[in-house]
Amino acid sequence: MNEESVGKKTEKIQKPRKKRMRIRRLIITLILLCAAGLWGWSTFSSLRAEYTVTYNPYTATTGSISNSLSFTGAMQLVDSATYTAGADTKVREVYVSSGDAVKDGEKLLRLANGETVKAEFDGTVTALEVEKGSEVKAGDTLAAVADFDHMQVSVRVGESDIASVSAGQPCRVTVSSAGAVYDSTISKIDYVAYTGNNVAYYTTTVDVDTSGTQNIYPGMQATVTVPLEEANNVTVLKMEALSTARDNTAFVYKEAADGTMERVPVTVGVSNGNYVEIREGVAAGETVYAVAAQEEQATGLAGLFSSMFSRQQVNRPGSTPGSNRERNWNRDSQNGTPPGGGGNSGAPSGGGRGN
Repeated sequence: MNEESVGKKTEKIQKPRKKRMRIRRLIITLILLCAAGLWGWSTFSSLRAEYTVTYNPYTATTGSISNSLSFTGAMQLVDSATYTAGADTKVREVYVSSGDAVKDGEKLLRLANGETVKAEFDGTVTALEVEKGSEVKAGDTLAAVADFDHMQVSVRVGESDIASVSAGQPCRVTVSSAGAVYDSTISKIDYVAYTGNNVAYYTTTVDVDTSGTQNIYPGMQATVTVPLEEANNVTVLKMEALSTARDNTAFVYKEAADGTMERVPVTVGVSNGNYVEIREGVAAGETVYAVAAQEEQATGLAGLFSSMFSRQQVNRPGSTPGSNRERNWNRDSQNGTPPGGGGNSGAPSGGGRGN
């Protein structure tokens, strides 16, 4: 046997051996890939975060709504006067008693030097310090008169609100301690600022006709309410029913035919902080939903992946777990939140009162 025939035989033996080795390596690789896949899926399943999301129902109604600005201050006298003796003398006559109502120009008392003290405006005698025959010295107080039928309240309006307030603007004054409410207008605004806590304030004065009310006195706390916007016979919804998208637009959840919740954008109008006008997206009598609670059950390393992969379970309001009325659905989410995002309030607010 020559060398050439030996070489060919050796080559024929090596080729099947190499082919079997390649097949073996391929099988081992496939086994390892399958094992890695199973391990990865097992790990992924154990890291999936489960959420329980509860929705609260809200029903839209037809009504009126308004918002306003409110400020507090104290009732003050507009007209008051204290009368004193101009010289040492004696009281000849006293014509009034403390608490008497007097008219402009009415006599209060007469002095021995011929001076007659008269009221300078309609009001009430609040003090009478002398009696007939009393000797007085120059500067001694004789009597005092105040007008309790025409008062005023001054409030400080902050720099962020002053542009919404103007002289002649209608307002309402409430004296809670006396149970009194008065419709009035803003009399004047002093635009010379008072600064406190790095904020500028401007004194705004409101005149109040209190002639129809008893027991309104200076120093009583009063609230001045300035209406800004009002909407009548419109669709109204509680603020809690609204959610806010990432672009700061408002939306609500509505129940789809398959029982899932779908996001519906809404256009809002006048709001008083508790209720909001809905101009588009929801009709009166329609029920919408908002996220009431969201419970994440994943902890540890699972919580790290919850923002990427999650399972959601929705419990309908009024349902009992496991009952026929409960509709649950599971879906993989890429953000770990209920469809459409969170449940933050998404309407403008105002410090007012809803009608």
